[in-house]
Amino acid sequence: MSKTVYHFGGNADHSDPRQKDKTITGGKGANLAEMASIGLPVPPGFTITTEECLAYLDGAHEFSDKLRDAVAQGVAHVEQTVGKKLGDASDPLLVSVRSGAAISMPGMMDTVLNLGLNDETVKGLAATSGDARFAWDSYRRFIQMYSDVVLGLDHGLFEEALEIMREDNGFYSDTEMQAEHWEALVGEYLKIVANEQDEPFPQDVETQLWGAIRAVFESWDSERAKIYRRLNDIPHDLGTAVNVQAMVFGNMGDSSATGVAFTRDPSTGEKYYYGEWLVNAQGEDVVAGIRTPQYLTRARREEAGADKPSMEEAMPEAYAELARVFDLLEKHYKDMQDIEFTVQQGQLFLLQTRNGKRTAKAALKMAVDMEGEGLIDRRTAVLRVDPMALDQLLHPTLDPDAPRDVLTSGLPASPGAASGKIALDADTAEQWANRGDAVILVRVETSPEDIHGMHAAKGILTARGGMTSHAAVVARGMGRPCVSGASGVSIDRQARTLRIGQAELSEGDVLTLDGGNGQVMRGLVPTIEPELAGDFGTIMEWADEARRMGVRTNAETPEDCKTARSFGAEGIGLCRTEHMFFDANRIMAVREMILSETEGGRRKALAKLLPEQRSDFEAIFEVMAGLPCTIRLLDPPLHEFLPSGEGDFAELAEATGMETERLKQRVSELHEFNPMLGHRGCRLGITFPEIYEMQARAIFEAVCAVKDRSGEAPLPEVMIPLVATKRELEILRALVDRVAEEVFAEKGTRVEYLVGTMIELPRAALMAGEIAEEARFFSFGTNDLTQTTLGLSRDDAGRFLGAYVDRGIFARDPFVSLDVDGVGQLVELAAERGRAADPKLKLGICGEHGGDPASIGFCEQVGLDYVSASPFRVPIARLAAAQAALKASA
Repeated sequence: MSKTVYHFGGNADHSDPRQKDKTITGGKGANLAEMASIGLPVPPGFTITTEECLAYLDGAHEFSDKLRDAVAQGVAHVEQTVGKKLGDASDPLLVSVRSGAAISMPGMMDTVLNLGLNDETVKGLAATSGDARFAWDSYRRFIQMYSDVVLGLDHGLFEEALEIMREDNGFYSDTEMQAEHWEALVGEYLKIVANEQDEPFPQDVETQLWGAIRAVFESWDSERAKIYRRLNDIPHDLGTAVNVQAMVFGNMGDSSATGVAFTRDPSTGEKYYYGEWLVNAQGEDVVAGIRTPQYLTRARREEAGADKPSMEEAMPEAYAELARVFDLLEKHYKDMQDIEFTVQQGQLFLLQTRNGKRTAKAALKMAVDMEGEGLIDRRTAVLRVDPMALDQLLHPTLDPDAPRDVLTSGLPASPGAASGKIALDADTAEQWANRGDAVILVRVETSPEDIHGMHAAKGILTARGGMTSHAAVVARGMGRPCVSGASGVSIDRQARTLRIGQAELSEGDVLTLDGGNGQVMRGLVPTIEPELAGDFGTIMEWADEARRMGVRTNAETPEDCKTARSFGAEGIGLCRTEHMFFDANRIMAVREMILSETEGGRRKALAKLLPEQRSDFEAIFEVMAGLPCTIRLLDPPLHEFLPSGEGDFAELAEATGMETERLKQRVSELHEFNPMLGHRGCRLGITFPEIYEMQARAIFEAVCAVKDRSGEAPLPEVMIPLVATKRELEILRALVDRVAEEVFAEKGTRVEYLVGTMIELPRAALMAGEIAEEARFFSFGTNDLTQTTLGLSRDDAGRFLGAYVDRGIFARDPFVSLDVDGVGQLVELAAERGRAADPKLKLGICGEHGGDPASIGFCEQVGLDYVSASPFRVPIARLAAAQAALKASA
């Protein structure tokens, strides 16, 4: 029978492969066992499996007798290893209780430190440590953390009591507090607990332990954890492990410390030790941003002009041991490591290691550098970079020559630049972002509860915290610029104002952040386009060597085409011609055409549009010369082009000669109750063939003109949308072929072209074999195929899709990532039946899924020829296609 609890450290047996399986013991538990097995200084402990978490959450939220027995054995293992007992009043064992999911979720789930303290054991801790200040400080920390995490009390009540204690004694920082002050504060904390929950703080250590385990299990389903998983595409059915570990103390005086460190710079990828530490502190002080920490190395301290000594200078022996561990762990895991450590009275202990979160720039540099160092091979380098992280590199940065009104500077915690309105809480940031505003979230320090506001914001500014604080780690993972520890920022939450240096600002005023150098600027600073070379170019070159599928772009303007080509697009996978019709200079002619009640009237209006449409295509074809260009003929229902305001009707009446009332009547006649399933796509071409004739003529005249001027023509692929039957495509293909021959005869030249269709209806997928007899290519329009298969409107489903994802009905939003089980079956079926009818049938995808890495992986499995993505997602698609090909060949 599989174990529910695994021991690590001391004389524990680490041979069971399940113990190092992150899906069983979580990333933290698996890595603690791994570090202990290779002889690193890890405090002993035990891990409760993720399976127990899921059983608890799926059941009655109770603990089994089997688990209780296994935990008791785990506690005994720790007690035996360290020679102390949990709850012993004379020499107590204290433990930490920490979460640890299979996929790292920094700060999203709960932790309790110093568990095992009560009114009696605190005295024993004071006696055995010889440091009453340390003991009472640890007890007040435990009460505050346990009350917040387990009892659900407002941590602000405890912060307020601490602030009063400091003010009453004239202290500036916690380090000035002495034993008697902490003891008095413990008394205040215990009163707060008794008043808030009508019962005293739990003194029984076993009650404390099971309360903490319960809280960690339940934190898997906390709102902040659900949001983080949804934002980072982490499955909701993994659960979290629980790690119970003997405490080691970084707050035992000046010979003790705590810190967080990375084996390379997670912002830039440069190869040097990067991290922060605090003397006489516990780990939460660093990661929660409660105190602004010191630099790890002398070089970084001098570079920043900081006064407080680095760990390298203040604790040279412990630092040297830490440096040895850095090198060992990076070689062992073959990746940059994020390490939490504690120095207890000069002795180093490791509390965690994991593959570190990094910016896109750092990910690229590390992958290329590690390949050059021989640490990893080229295949691993390509697989190591998250394709979606490239989005951070593909957008503008601040213009270095633009004037800057710098108000203050903080720590450059996450690179990039952002401008936006100041929002002083997460809810406001989310509300303003939802209405279309760019927002900068400004906080004293962020907490896990701020996750939704951090995601909504363009950038994050905190007054406290270092470069390894919660704000910094989460911002880097999200690709948000972040400036932390900006001590010049003072926030008045009641007045909704803030002071930055000498400047007074209000919520809603505009700030600009430079996460690369830590500057905070008033107002909007202009930006410049990114330069994509160096490590980016190297990884893209390696990716292009590895991928099988082509990558095209969705574009309908020359500007978008130029951007896409600069990012490596190999053609156009979708050019939506309807966007061209909305141009202010031609919308009147479009409306005349739609509202005409005769074919002659429609043709007269279309004649006005022909030169405009031809000009559109010429401009695109010149940019894309030599490449395939898929042009979708008119797709949306006609009523979308019609007027609604009185002024529009008056202008249209003058242009058409029709009376206003008759125009309104005609608009009413054309109104559709369900336009997505109405008179649109190929149905327009069947009933009003003159529309598609004009568009086909514009395409072929434009391609002939470009060929004549440049000697090189693109390959036009004329796509008929919304086909459900072979006969529809047969009729419209004949129309396109006829127009093509007319143009070729008139111009005295010929060009190659293809006619195909978009597969966006379930019937088209099912009848793909027949339809392929008329089509030379299929382009899967998975946006509409998702709508028509699931019966969901992507314009309206956002109101409830979040709940569907949270409850596991959908693994992800099906409009963001393809529903492989359902919609994916139709794609696979259509590909099989289409290729059976025509082995040379070209297959591509052009919906938003063409830029989603998970969907691209499915496209590789199905054997599509190409994916098409928006211009800024072309590099993402190139890398994702390469990774899909490498995984398929493994």
